[in-house]
Amino acid sequence: MLTDLSVRIVSTAFPLITQPTPDRPPGTEGLDKILAWSLWIVMFLAVLGIFITAGVMVVSHNQGRGGDHMGRLGFVFGGMVLAAAAAFLVNQVMQ
Repeated sequence: MLTDLSVRIVSTAFPLITQPTPDRPPGTEGLDKILAWSLWIVMFLAVLGIFITAGVMVVSHNQGRGGDHMGRLGFVFGGMVLAAAAAFLVNQVMQ
């Protein structure tokens, strides 16, 4: 609703400016492969981060020490959510 109002205000103030359609430039098909590999790397690092956090939790528990492992795990999950929502967030901001 707010975006509709802002679009109306901008379109009345600047009637010649329109949002361009997102057309892919020629020769950029390989960028899809780079994005797919980047997503795979992020997923791999997220799983690795969970494994490392679990290992540190086990070692610290066996040594009788407490720790802030849930905070570390929270950062790992936060990164996973951000990576999963990246395309959606960019799409929403660019519209």
